[in-house]
Amino acid sequence: MSTYTDITFSSDDGLSLHARDYAGAGGPARLPVICIHGLTRNAADFDELAPRIAALGRRVLAVDVRGRGESQRDPNPDNYAPGVYAADIARLAWDLGIGRAVFIGTSMGGLITMTLAARRIDLIAAAVLNDIGPVLSEKGLARIAGYAGRAAAVHSWEAAAACIRDINACAFPDNDATEWDKWARRAFAPDAAGGLVPRYDPNIAIALQTGKLRPTSLPLRMAFRKLARERPLLLVRGALSDLMEERQTAWMRRAAPAMAYVEVPNRGHAPMLTEPAALDAIVQFLADVP
Repeated sequence: MSTYTDITFSSDDGLSLHARDYAGAGGPARLPVICIHGLTRNAADFDELAPRIAALGRRVLAVDVRGRGESQRDPNPDNYAPGVYAADIARLAWDLGIGRAVFIGTSMGGLITMTLAARRIDLIAAAVLNDIGPVLSEKGLARIAGYAGRAAAVHSWEAAAACIRDINACAFPDNDATEWDKWARRAFAPDAAGGLVPRYDPNIAIALQTGKLRPTSLPLRMAFRKLARERPLLLVRGALSDLMEERQTAWMRRAAPAMAYVEVPNRGHAPMLTEPAALDAIVQFLADVP
């Protein structure tokens, strides 16, 4: 069982936000790691990865981005945007006295990391981008827009697991019933009516569904180049990914030839990072970071 401390902090605009704080094992001081989840996910996605990194002697912070998990929902959907999210992460670092950290960003978490690279590169010592980049496949974006924010309440954990399986089976073809149940308990929570509801505000998806969010913009490509040029960078890609297909991956590797790269077999968008290929690459990457 992973052990962590719950942290609450206030955003610059007054929302109550949450993170899980995993203490690093003893040994020489190492830079902490900040893990940021994907669009409809939450800090619980790192409940297996975070303890493994903490065992290497690094403090790990797994953040619930505003509108997800234990973080407060924003009454203004326009604030569900990478620039606001990045400011929230910077505030967390400030509150905890963290001057530099290693960032691990899954999907949207990687977009936030790249946004931070453009605004606060001083905060980033190194970064891992999990199945995300500044150029993305329209196929994957359309699939995500098709389900994000549209999940209905269900009335059993079996139904919740079936919902999660329907969305993700294409990316995780070998997950069994036990694994889907684990995912459901990360993604759903009981409500006052006795049902189970997704652990996110449906309004998080408005910007993506309406086209207001452009995750392949020129500023993001510039931020990626800056991150890759100035900091150690690892790209993790699921071999079955429909968001980071071979064309987008090739572009990133040409744009950042020094970037480390690993492909996770039989995984789509996005690997959980506990797969042997991903975990080995992350451990090796972290070994070279102070």
